[in-house]
Amino acid sequence: MSAHVSLVDALRLVVILDAGVAGDRDLASLAAVAAAGGATMLQVRAKRMAAGDLADLVRRVMAAAALPVVVNDRLDVALATGAAGCHLGQDDFPIEAARAFAPAGFWLGGSAGNPEEARRAVGGGAHYLGIGPVAVTGSKDDAGAAIGVEGFRRVLAAAPGMPAVAIGGVTATLASELIAAGASGVAVIRAVLDARDPERATRDLRSAVGR
Repeated sequence: MSAHVSLVDALRLVVILDAGVAGDRDLASLAAVAAAGGATMLQVRAKRMAAGDLADLVRRVMAAAALPVVVNDRLDVALATGAAGCHLGQDDFPIEAARAFAPAGFWLGGSAGNPEEARRAVGGGAHYLGIGPVAVTGSKDDAGAAIGVEGFRRVLAAAPGMPAVAIGGVTATLASELIAAGASGVAVIRAVLDARDPERATRDLRSAVGR
């Protein structure tokens, strides 16, 4: 899928399908709803799921939504399923090592909460950054303190020219400020997954980040 969509376009609105947040709801069904609402990329995150089950889930998500799908953390699953890429955090498989396995066109994302982490991810060969948390979030226990819009701007300045999404407690109101601060887009979890109407919530976010 990444061959047909530019990375910058794909990063405009990333909906993270987190198995821990979704609970009993089917992530493939949520993927279809997010796509209908205007999401431009999906990320599958299931930290405690066995590799085989996660691979099955990723394939179902890919079948449910005609969008680039990246896998959080699990490079092996991302490669095995033909996903568009893999997002690797500070404590995940090293990005520089992942590049040895990544085929052409496979996107590698890196997480950064401060300028040094941004420089490290860029040096390792990341294709894009997820910068945050920009606001208080309950979706990730080890996310760290909120850095705000100005903090996002400082981290992004350490990686000039690198596409980056803002993540962590992002709302539609905050999204427009982050785009103005230089974000290529935003990545959200609860803003969509916890919404009473996930499709409308996605649509509102897409409107906030622009088309």
